[in-house]
Amino acid sequence: MNPSPPRDVDREALVAIRQAGSAGIGDLVDALNVTATAVRQRVKRLLESGLIEREKCVAGRGRPTYQYRLTLQGQQAAGARLADLAEALWREVMSLEDPEIRERVFSGAAQRMGALFATEAAAHLDHSTSEDGTDSPLQRLSKVLLARQMVANVADSGDGQGLPVLDISVCPYPSLTTGDVDRSMCRMEEKMFSEAMGQPMHLSSCRLDGHSCCQFTASAAATPQPSNQS
Repeated sequence: MNPSPPRDVDREALVAIRQAGSAGIGDLVDALNVTATAVRQRVKRLLESGLIEREKCVAGRGRPTYQYRLTLQGQQAAGARLADLAEALWREVMSLEDPEIRERVFSGAAQRMGALFATEAAAHLDHSTSEDGTDSPLQRLSKVLLARQMVANVADSGDGQGLPVLDISVCPYPSLTTGDVDRSMCRMEEKMFSEAMGQPMHLSSCRLDGHSCCQFTASAAATPQPSNQS
């Protein structure tokens, strides 16, 4: 399961460990210029979140010490924030002249992200918090998005039918969704969420059209065809 983003102070500890390769409590005290108590609190949180791991070091007859290293999740959390790179890549894809190549790259990226969301949403099955002990698939997807700092929640569609919708109240891609573009990012989200949910998801309202938020809802189920059997 994708962990929640670490606090800024904890991310500082992650970066210090990444730069050193491995570090002990004393190393972190020196690197962060804080007390040993503060370092131990941060280390405890990072261990519990699975962002670091520790290795016992025994030297002579003294008390053993521990060295801390980043896990794969920790390396991702401590890595460079690549929003600018992602935006540059997106704009390059959208500038491809061949529409078939552009659509293939576009769809492939959406499917990969949707599959990742689906995997992480499935992990929430063991951590459900709803009253009956089981979150809905849409609720699990909203938690995956929240872990990525996307403001997402499950709301009522307001159409009188009580159908749930995925409500994105703050656009995650403000620089890519201005009024003078072709709504490619909106289509990208539809594809990602459809892949994640295993069924078609439709953008039923959009901030670009003056609505207060973007809402995604499951497309109407196909009408069953009558059987040809007599």
